[in-house]
Amino acid sequence: MLRYTIIFCAAVSALASIPFTASGKTMSEIPMHAAAEKDDVAAIEKLLAEGVKIDARDRTGATALLVATHGNRLAAAKTLIEAGADVNAKDKIEDSPYLYAGARGHLEILKMTLSHGADLRSTNRYGGTALIPASERGHVETVRTLIAAGVNVDHVNKLGWTALLEAIILSDGGERHQEIVELLIGAKANINLPDRDGVTPLQHARSRSFREIEKLLVAAGAR
Repeated sequence: MLRYTIIFCAAVSALASIPFTASGKTMSEIPMHAAAEKDDVAAIEKLLAEGVKIDARDRTGATALLVATHGNRLAAAKTLIEAGADVNAKDKIEDSPYLYAGARGHLEILKMTLSHGADLRSTNRYGGTALIPASERGHVETVRTLIAAGVNVDHVNKLGWTALLEAIILSDGGERHQEIVELLIGAKANINLPDRDGVTPLQHARSRSFREIEKLLVAAGAR
């Protein structure tokens, strides 16, 4: 029995020492994904020269570029994007490098995807554009960048919420979200577009005692 216990412990120890990528695959399984996770440009370039498919996917559906985006690996992402990686390739939960960079506020990667064919109309598993989670999470510069790129500021997701509604309903009403509300107002977002229950952004702000956001909305003519 002791012998089997020792063998089992050794196996567990060996497995624990194997590094994993952001998408859950062991690094040894997919070299391109491993290189992206480690931000190893030389390895990426070598693999590309050997003819490795740049948009090959792991079991989660993630490409190497999405793995690089998960970890905000700027050098790897730049190399892959400039080599032609698909910035819109979605994994099994409908994340793409573009959508994930927007949602997580990975601004430099987001800008690279925007300059290499990002689909501004693409949506995540919640039916939202990149602007909606960026607004919810308080990524001010990301919101500014997406607005400038031309994302639809009034897109409604599966929950019945716009970026403006999420910036109020799912926020703490603090300075970052106040600035985002101001940016959305400046971008001509429909400030009176209600949720599915007919509750407007102004009503949500008042119910949460978000006084500064309430002032911004009232000044813009919200009802």
